[in-house]
Amino acid sequence: MTEPLQAELLAKVSRTFALTIPQLPAPLADWVGNAYLLCRIADTIEDEPTLSCEEKTNFIQLFLDVLSGKQPAECLPQQLSPHLSSGTSVAEQELIAQTVSVIAHYQQFPAEVQQILLRGVAIMSHGMTRYQTLASPHGLDDQTALDHYCYAVAGVVGEMLTALFIAYRPSLNAQREELAALSVSFGLGLQLTNILKDVWDDAKRGVCWWPQTLVSQQGIVWPPSGNPTLIASRQELVAIAHGHLRDALEYTLAIPAEEQGLRQFCLWAIGMAVLTLQKIQHSDAYLTGHNVKITRRAVRNVILGCRLTGRYDRGLRWLFAWWSRGLACQRRCSRQLYQTVSCW
Repeated sequence: MTEPLQAELLAKVSRTFALTIPQLPAPLADWVGNAYLLCRIADTIEDEPTLSCEEKTNFIQLFLDVLSGKQPAECLPQQLSPHLSSGTSVAEQELIAQTVSVIAHYQQFPAEVQQILLRGVAIMSHGMTRYQTLASPHGLDDQTALDHYCYAVAGVVGEMLTALFIAYRPSLNAQREELAALSVSFGLGLQLTNILKDVWDDAKRGVCWWPQTLVSQQGIVWPPSGNPTLIASRQELVAIAHGHLRDALEYTLAIPAEEQGLRQFCLWAIGMAVLTLQKIQHSDAYLTGHNVKITRRAVRNVILGCRLTGRYDRGLRWLFAWWSRGLACQRRCSRQLYQTVSCW
């Protein structure tokens, strides 16, 4: 696979990461772009609606065997593609068809980078497999279960990014402990935002990732029939997501200011997530079962604001405080959370 082909696939499967990944310096952008596509292959398997849990588990294991060199890469598209339905987007079907190229590109990376990606994708894939059996319209057991789910599908990505950043710039090893403790929150903040944003699409698939304790506490029968129960539950999850995104900002500020590529990559994603939370919190359309997305103008404002303030910690804190004004915030101990979910 060539880098232009990788960029083309990224643009088709993710608007956000197609914007943010090119901000990273070479060869880090190449590593992270490939990591995203590998994760998206696993995610495509998880999301295919016609596959049973057993079939998804088998395909996930086949994918990991391919990634670790135990099976030839062409096995996955040959066996998986005939099972993909219209429930899988054309872009994701193309990604599966390009598995051989994606894997071949991965195999060209340094051994250290391959091991980082293999560990991250394996944890994510096994986590997806586990939670496929737990997915239901009634939500996960409690907030701890939601933390573990978000770690498996996103928090581990924060760890993987940190390891890749250090592999690219070994001097960051001095910040390893601080970055590691905050890296899980970086992933959890983005994932919780996605869970909130995609709640109606998930409901159509008969899945809810909100905690049952929260659902029961608010008396929700999903999908909720009354706005007051939805509003109360939404506000609590927005507050938790916002708390994680504040820690994600601290994660970014722990990266030296001269590493603007790394900072901008993180800042754009966090900024777009915060503005998405604002839409979720204040949009009436959200309450009536419509998904909400930020506008292209809002994306441009995030990019401009981050570029102008990217070297100035005080300015970045002010900017993110302005973007998140009015949002409730529930802070959780990042270090304790890191120790809890990383041991899962």
